[in-house]
Amino acid sequence: MTRENYKRELQSIQGEILKMGSLVEKQIHEAVRCLSNQDLAGAQSVLDNDDIVDQMQIDIEEHCMNMIALQQPVASDLRTIVAILKITTDVQRIGDHACNIAELTLRIGEDQLIKPLNDIPYMARKTETMVRDSLTAFVQRDLELAEKVRQADEPVDEMYSLLFDELIGLVLKGSEGRQAGQAINLLFVARYLERIADHATNIAERVMYMVTGHRVDHMRTGPGTPHGVDIDAFASILDEASVSGG
Repeated sequence: MTRENYKRELQSIQGEILKMGSLVEKQIHEAVRCLSNQDLAGAQSVLDNDDIVDQMQIDIEEHCMNMIALQQPVASDLRTIVAILKITTDVQRIGDHACNIAELTLRIGEDQLIKPLNDIPYMARKTETMVRDSLTAFVQRDLELAEKVRQADEPVDEMYSLLFDELIGLVLKGSEGRQAGQAINLLFVARYLERIADHATNIAERVMYMVTGHRVDHMRTGPGTPHGVDIDAFASILDEASVSGG
């Protein structure tokens, strides 16, 4: 493979990643819209699109492996391909979390919502922007934009903390079963959005490594402990429950 062919193949892969990222960003938006509107048919459509995202990841990985076999890249070229492989994994997991939110929408069903969902859509918009900016930073090799994504992670963590505080408060006050159950489901939604922001931050940090050759630690400032509850421990319980329940 000539150098020019390599560049063309790399541009092709970048286009595939942007297409995958665009679909995943739409999945986030649709999942939260369906939750807010209790659009169960729309939530099912989000789930139905998950196979498309998974196939995109497989296609990109195969494309990268072919480039490694034919080009035997070194130095910055190798860093770029390794970054692509890791970025596609992050994007695929973001798509999974959008599906997790859609599943929770189906679980809540047509039950009356226990609170106006203003904060969750706002949090979702922030994470969508982070995903879009992280992938733009990748294609443009834009370190300033990648750093902007990293800095956007802490405000999302703070939003998650506020939602946690409000929703776990409902549970601990002894709300009746339906309200407490829905509060837990909405906590899952907030948790998945926070995880999406983490994956976008991962992408931004992979861009930094790809461009500079220097690793950047994910400097995370997690939420506090509202109502005396260890939020990280509770989040681990939520994650384990989502795995066993899904």
